[in-house]
Amino acid sequence: LTIVRNASYTWMAKNRPRSVVAVGDLADLDDVSPPPDNDADSPEAALIAKANSAAVEAAIARLPQAFRETLVLRDINGLSYREIAAMLDVPQGTVMSRLARARGLLMTELGGRHEPA
Repeated sequence: LTIVRNASYTWMAKNRPRSVVAVGDLADLDDVSPPPDNDADSPEAALIAKANSAAVEAAIARLPQAFRETLVLRDINGLSYREIAAMLDVPQGTVMSRLARARGLLMTELGGRHEPA
């Protein structure tokens, strides 16, 4: 799996010249700026947002590695199913099922913390 991961990083460096968050470095999510929020002026809202972010990061870290890699590559790095399938050397359907399972596990894990936008 390490060889696949390193090969994917090499492929990304050659084919997608944009910033990428490494799958194993969830701490790098702090460097990604959140979308502007009208409630950001409120200290309470900022604290709640930070707590929610920490809960999501912890839940992602607890996912099985295959699900975590797929979720991060798709939802954080914005890669297409085809690109993820090529990077991980799995069929595109496997990427889709891993992503669905990862999202389901996150929803279950976060439970009542999820608030619709």
